[in-house]
Amino acid sequence: MMTKKVAVVTGSAGGLGRGIAERLLKDGFSVMIHDINKEALTKTESELKDLGDVASFVGDVSKKEDQEALVAATVEKFGQLNVFVNNAGVEAVTPFMDIDDKELERTFKINVFGTVYGTQAAAAQFIKQGTSGKIINACSIAGHEAYEVLGTYSASKHAVKAFTHVAAKELASKHITVNAYCPGVAKTKMWDRIDEEMVKADPSLKPGEPFAKFSGEIALGRYETPTDVANLVHFLASEDSDYITGQAILVDGGLVYN
Repeated sequence: MMTKKVAVVTGSAGGLGRGIAERLLKDGFSVMIHDINKEALTKTESELKDLGDVASFVGDVSKKEDQEALVAATVEKFGQLNVFVNNAGVEAVTPFMDIDDKELERTFKINVFGTVYGTQAAAAQFIKQGTSGKIINACSIAGHEAYEVLGTYSASKHAVKAFTHVAAKELASKHITVNAYCPGVAKTKMWDRIDEEMVKADPSLKPGEPFAKFSGEIALGRYETPTDVANLVHFLASEDSDYITGQAILVDGGLVYN
């Protein structure tokens, strides 16, 4: 088996996912980046080339066959798989009484189905290889709390946390660890959309005020950056975390204490 480790990061054309991919490349991993947006993904791959061995795969995490194809393409390209980061996700900002079937279906298909399918595909490959492996899921502070107008998103992240716990218990005997990182308030395009939708839901708010309110409550006094999240994923992807499994670790600068 090759000595250079291989990681997949879904939803990594930008935002936190890109930050994670960058860190793992700097750590010496070969990295398969992934996104549903081909144009953005191609641009990111080109920009990351100087950091190490990187390839890209366009896919939809909500489709089981796409997640299986992602793993197969990674193994074909790099020879093995060691770490799978289920980073891809979407937000949903809607008052509870306005939540509809379209929002529920979209959010759960990407955030929950995608995590389950990615975990299954990665675990199957680890078992096939006869090696240990690490699965790292994107949860959220919303997976520890439940926030107004973020009901669907919060529920989806609670589901991600539950599947992280269950998969960790069932896969431990195969020497596969499953953990999750739980970001807080980051200045990303996702949070820009959350801010915009919160203003729509409450016309008394001005653009930027929801983000300022949430980030103003952070104990360490600043909003989160992709590097903050990537530092935790770096640890979870390393041998230093071998005795940790089934944990949903907060990385929020001091917002949620659980």
